[in-house]
Amino acid sequence: MLAKAGATVRRRILTRQQLIRGFWLLLALGLFWLTLRAVPLDDVWQRLRGLTLEQVLLLVVVNVAVLVTFSLRWWLLLYAQGYVLPYISLMGYRLATFAVSYFTPGPHFGGEPLQVYLVTARHKVPVSASLAAVVLDKILEMLANFAFLSAGILVALRQQAWIGLDETQLVGASLLLLAAPLGLLVALALGWRPLTGLLRWAGRAWNWIRRVLGQPPRDLTQMRLYATLADSETQSTALCRDHPRILLLAVAVSGLSWVAMIGEFWLMTDVLGLGLTLPQAITAMAAARLAILLPLPAGLGALEASQALAMRGLGLPAAAGVSLSLLIRARDVLLGLLGLGLAAVLLGRWGNQNVRVPKG
Repeated sequence: MLAKAGATVRRRILTRQQLIRGFWLLLALGLFWLTLRAVPLDDVWQRLRGLTLEQVLLLVVVNVAVLVTFSLRWWLLLYAQGYVLPYISLMGYRLATFAVSYFTPGPHFGGEPLQVYLVTARHKVPVSASLAAVVLDKILEMLANFAFLSAGILVALRQQAWIGLDETQLVGASLLLLAAPLGLLVALALGWRPLTGLLRWAGRAWNWIRRVLGQPPRDLTQMRLYATLADSETQSTALCRDHPRILLLAVAVSGLSWVAMIGEFWLMTDVLGLGLTLPQAITAMAAARLAILLPLPAGLGALEASQALAMRGLGLPAAAGVSLSLLIRARDVLLGLLGLGLAAVLLGRWGNQNVRVPKG
């Protein structure tokens, strides 16, 4: 009887998850359709067809340069733990994980387990060390993302491009987002274990549900996952305390990546003939970053709507924003498809790579 009740609950949870995913997918498609319907597609096409081969090649070169910077922070965090991996390999792994994150709801997360798996399986890096590097890399990435978002919102408000939105709520929300990764980084540096603490809390809640369903409780602290996560947090704490210079260098790399991304975005606006100033380009880019925070696969619909609204706020036609968003989407989809193909190759190949361990 209780077993049947438990199975029924699990089916209902699964059905609810499917409904939620279906809702977000329908919302994404609806936003995409409404945005395209609201702008003259002839204007969008004219802007895109005006791109020359030289401009496309320039965008490709700049995008490759941006991609090169993405894996440097991750490489540094592994190096600090004694593992020197081929940089070109990490670039490939990062592209594969980007593809997983991009094509799943919420483009900021999703591919991290693949990052850990590839480094562990192909280079014999311990799971705890690989996980520590990925966790710290993601924390620093989120910190840089939300720092840009906070700065971008302030720039947008000075540009008066987002008229009609509550300025206090925008600034407050961005600072709240910034506080989350900063607080997590400080907690790890102080030796706290926020992730295992959260897992213990989730375990107590799950055991309460199991007792309600008449099932025996399970001690999550005895599970391998808990032990691995605890070891990872210990190594993260040691990394923060023993290698502060490398951690600061990783923060500087985050800044370098953002300078490169802003430059690439500004170049996109330039080749489309939008004639934006740097503050205006940062305003439009901040709108794009806000849009992809929504749990929509690939930010579908939200990105297009954000750029159309941003361009209107800057005094340009909405078609300019849609053409820019389609150029961004063409780049991301191409990278995503390359990443998926690379992931298929990596997961289909076995054999460990040589790992050099630095002396001392």
